[in-house]
Amino acid sequence: MLTATRGVSLLRSLSGLAVAQTTAANPCDLNNDNAVDVLDLPTAIVMRLGKLPCKANIAGPNACNDTVVERVRAAALGGVCATNRTVVLTWTASTSGNVTGYNIYRGDKSGGPYTMVNSSVVPSTTYTDAAVEPGKTYCYSATAVDNGNNESVYSNQSEAVIPGPVR
Repeated sequence: MLTATRGVSLLRSLSGLAVAQTTAANPCDLNNDNAVDVLDLPTAIVMRLGKLPCKANIAGPNACNDTVVERVRAAALGGVCATNRTVVLTWTASTSGNVTGYNIYRGDKSGGPYTMVNSSVVPSTTYTDAAVEPGKTYCYSATAVDNGNNESVYSNQSEAVIPGPVR
């Protein structure tokens, strides 16, 4: 819970920053037979053509395109299932009445330095960071922003470990 502020004393509380990572056992197993093999390739192609609903999460949620077909082909031939990863952040809303949103900050080590990752103030208490790389660890913090564009201090930090490519 935040008690100190940067810029304005009305921003009192922002707590509970939490991280949920989207992962799957093996996202290239499109036919759900617990194996990534040449049987998954026709499923990728049919999803790409729109003949089956797209349920892949390889190049992003529900994205079925040439990239997905190529990644499934590579995995079926013994390579890795290269996926785009995301980190979903959630937090408890500030108790201040004049908060208009939040800024999200990411660093690559505990305690920062941090860089703001959102392009505009986030009006909700959820943010998805889709610009993460497999095999890296990220540290996140958030600030509350009031209607005068003043920011609170950083929230508590949460860490996300991004899995590497799936074999």
